[in-house]
Amino acid sequence: MIRRLYAHYISGEVRPMLRLAIPIVLAELGWMFMGIVDTVMVGHQKNSAVAIGAVSLASILYYVVAIFGTGIMLGLDTLVSQSYGAGDLEDTHRSLVNGIYLSLGLTPILMGLVLLWLPVLRLFEIDAPVMNQVAPYVRALNWGTLPLLLYFVFRRYLQGVNLAKPVMFSLISANVVNFVGNWALIYGHLGMRAMGTVGSGWSTCVARVYMAGVLMAYALYHDSRHKTGLRRASRRPHFPRLWRLLNLGFPAASQIGVEIGVFALATALIGKLGAVPLASHQIALNTVSFTYMVPLGISSAAAVRVGHALGRGDAHGASRSGWTAMAMGGGFMACMALVLWSVPGYIARIYTPDPFVMRTASTLLFIAAFFQLFDGLQSVATGALRGAGDTTTPMICHLVYYWAIGLPLGWYWCFRRNLGAAGLWSGLCVALILIGVTLLYAWRRKERSFPRGSVRPK
Repeated sequence: MIRRLYAHYISGEVRPMLRLAIPIVLAELGWMFMGIVDTVMVGHQKNSAVAIGAVSLASILYYVVAIFGTGIMLGLDTLVSQSYGAGDLEDTHRSLVNGIYLSLGLTPILMGLVLLWLPVLRLFEIDAPVMNQVAPYVRALNWGTLPLLLYFVFRRYLQGVNLAKPVMFSLISANVVNFVGNWALIYGHLGMRAMGTVGSGWSTCVARVYMAGVLMAYALYHDSRHKTGLRRASRRPHFPRLWRLLNLGFPAASQIGVEIGVFALATALIGKLGAVPLASHQIALNTVSFTYMVPLGISSAAAVRVGHALGRGDAHGASRSGWTAMAMGGGFMACMALVLWSVPGYIARIYTPDPFVMRTASTLLFIAAFFQLFDGLQSVATGALRGAGDTTTPMICHLVYYWAIGLPLGWYWCFRRNLGAAGLWSGLCVALILIGVTLLYAWRRKERSFPRGSVRPK
């Protein structure tokens, strides 16, 4: 009887969760696929290990700053979804407008911080051939910062009002733009001169401008067709709203920054081991990032569904949304763990024909299999907590477990026990397992604290 009731409790949420999650998951996969295409296309140049290593290092150094900025926009998940759940469209528009102002203010700060990485990076004594390609690649990516932030603002707004399909379309079609740009700019086609690895950076920049433009155009089109009042929304900055966005977004951005930062430092440390370990690290990182996009998309859907339920005073619905998303994200990542355990060598072969790179990458992918389930659970729990307005707990967990436990342990195994890149990945694996278990417990405590109002699930 209890089992049947529990199955009904979850099954009633599966369909609406999937309706929102599938386009977001496809969008996240499209986002990650752009990075994979960049890596594969530069990896088929003459010196594969150097090119892949340069893209790996430049990308993660850029994103450790830029993703902090986009993470600030995650506060829109809470504000827009709860306002939409309460039926207050005017408030959702107010959040969008202030998100745009916030992105304009953050852009010059973030671009300046990205450029500061280059002199710092020289202290790590990275291989000269790799370093010669890193600097121009970072500068090319940096010009796409404003469209990247605007894309995230419009994306969070559209997802929050249940319009996820345009987000999916923008990223899937942007992959075509990026692929053609890579082909033209790296190797010199369509009348363009061959720019090598840096051409991939410029291609990514162009794709970001395209993505932001598509979402802006759709938001205006949707307003024109359905008369939602977006065009009539006040264009003045609302400083209490900006402050609320920062209060919600800063912990979320810090959590992402902590996570990206630890992988950035791991990448720099592995860069000291040479081009082959660095290229292997990039292959493994691309692969696990790709699998992570599915629970990350489910996480965004969970934030919206939990926010909608709380906005209309439905504590039971919020709880059900969180647990449904957890089951979906955890189940998928358990399947991915089996894949990484079974065929790591075949995955590595997609990226490079270099046998030394393939061998090391296969080892890292095998280690990654052990944290897949926990990575999925922590991602979805983070989204569910964000929908409930809690962005601080995930930040603290990531800070403590990554920086106080995982990275020191990985450094010890890598350099003191001479395990190389596998040692660093093992330390990060321990951290992710701890984060997953802790955030699952945090969500359990949070959903029990929801006020039980008069609204009940159907």
